Amino acid sequence: MKLELVKYPAPSLKEVCERIEELTPELREIIDNMVETMYEDDGVGLAAPQVGLQKRLIVIDPSGPKERTDLQVIINPEIISSEGSIDSEESCLSCPSFRCVIKRAEKVVVTGTDLDGNELRIEADDFKAIVLQHEIDHLDGTLIVDRVGRLKRAMYDKKIKKWQKNAGE
Repeated sequence: MKLELVKYPAPSLKEVCERIEELTPELREIIDNMVETMYEDDGVGLAAPQVGLQKRLIVIDPSGPKERTDLQVIINPEIISSEGSIDSEESCLSCPSFRCVIKRAEKVVVTGTDLDGNELRIEADDFKAIVLQHEIDHLDGTLIVDRVGRLKRAMYDKKIKKWQKNAGE
């Protein structure tokens, strides 16, 4: 079942998420729904807070949006090392019609667990590293609008207010 996306400026997107201690059947169902939502919205990653769940959980598939060959579910992901620097043009399902260039690490090592409770260690570079950093940012309450200059953010805030006003009419 496709889930409703939480959109900026929802306060819940600014919260730091809790660790997952137990993988329940309900959580597994949410994970399936997150994957479906990510795919239906042509995303390459989705974090639990983007669907209203304040848990440390991400789903990614950097092979998308056209192909779908590299799906990973990562529970309690953590960046344990990073190196290099790369400019990344990014957008976000929770920030409609917003694109920006962000400085990211070129390579990252991420740890976490998979759906079976197995320890994961993911060494990623280039696009996959960017996707991991973007989704893990969500778990710490950081959005791409938090990583741009004040002017660009103020312009986006103005656009959001206009949309909200027009939706209310």
